[in-house]
Amino acid sequence: MATFFLVIIYLAFISLGLPDSLLGVSWSLMQLDFDTPLETAGVLFMTIAGGTIVSSFISGAVLKKFGTGMVTFVSCLMTAGALLGFYIAPTIIWLFIFAIPLGLGAGAVDTGLNNYVATHYKAHHMSWLHCFWGVGATLGPIIMAHFISTQESWRSGYLAIAGLQLTLVIILLFTLPLWKKVGDNSNSNVNREEETLNSPLDKEEAANNRSWKIRGMKLALLSFLFYCGAEATVGLWGSSYLVTIKNISIDTAAKWVSLYYAGITIGRFITGFITLKMSNRKLIRMGQIVALVGAILLLLPFPEIWSLAGFIMVGLGLAPIFPCMLHETPTRFGKQHAQTIMGYQMAVAYTGSTFLPPLLGFMATHSTIGIFPYMIAGFIIMMLWGTERLNFVLNKRNVKESVSKVI
Repeated sequence: MATFFLVIIYLAFISLGLPDSLLGVSWSLMQLDFDTPLETAGVLFMTIAGGTIVSSFISGAVLKKFGTGMVTFVSCLMTAGALLGFYIAPTIIWLFIFAIPLGLGAGAVDTGLNNYVATHYKAHHMSWLHCFWGVGATLGPIIMAHFISTQESWRSGYLAIAGLQLTLVIILLFTLPLWKKVGDNSNSNVNREEETLNSPLDKEEAANNRSWKIRGMKLALLSFLFYCGAEATVGLWGSSYLVTIKNISIDTAAKWVSLYYAGITIGRFITGFITLKMSNRKLIRMGQIVALVGAILLLLPFPEIWSLAGFIMVGLGLAPIFPCMLHETPTRFGKQHAQTIMGYQMAVAYTGSTFLPPLLGFMATHSTIGIFPYMIAGFIIMMLWGTERLNFVLNKRNVKESVSKVI
């Protein structure tokens, strides 16, 4: 039963990823229909992400009161309704209205399912969970590209995704009684490998409950900020860049962006096996370098195929970074502060995905969307600097502790 139920959770995470990539690939047509400037997509994206931030902050109390199953059901119902709202929206104002429940629903599902899997299933399932988000984010642009190429309609794409969401809502409705039953019978994660980590900071910071004072924490937050900024910016503006600068058709650009998300998905699936042989630090560094090379390919005046390779490389490079940085949290900062700092990291991550993509839209409106690859490369460089500087701080701490032990 636990395995069957895990499949349902994976399906829910696929549905979480489906809407995330729709706005970016459909905006070229939506902009024409609503006669709005390019930067409006950034503000709309920020509205959705703002709802996600709010629901993430309050989800703890809501989950405690209503349970993960009910919150997931209601949240998916909200997102399905919001997507239907996008389908029927007569003006741009209505898009902003429906963006609010879309963001609120997504944030609650994300937090609730992550917490449920972490509590009731073994650690490696968390990696596959984020992989299935990539499956949804990859399918979204493919579905939208189909309707754009066959019907020249972005609305039909939103209607199709809403239908898929409603199907999941029906499944969740019939499985509501199983959530508590499976949770009670599942193996708890109290003995997972993260609990065995014994960071030297456990003793160093035992008397200090102010996590903000832990050395290196702000560098970690900086890395999360620019990681999510880079990932969301590529998804939102990649299609517009390809259509405007590379003169690629809208449906082809949508398919290329789907390959970017496919790179993230496949990369995370493979990362689950590589972690058995390679440390998180090395995977994070390698991913950042690969993503940076992909961004450089996008800005160079090479033929179209190189741009496609650039998008795929950026996706593959970004794939291991987020889950590996999350997994490193107890090792970096100690078990005592890991939960608190994890919350800070997720909040800053959502902040990056909320404000950095609109920043590019604002700058592109007053210059050109051609700045897209330069901004992506800049975000990746800042993320790389933050993680390498953090590694330096942690290595220095470890050397200091080793010397003190010898003395």
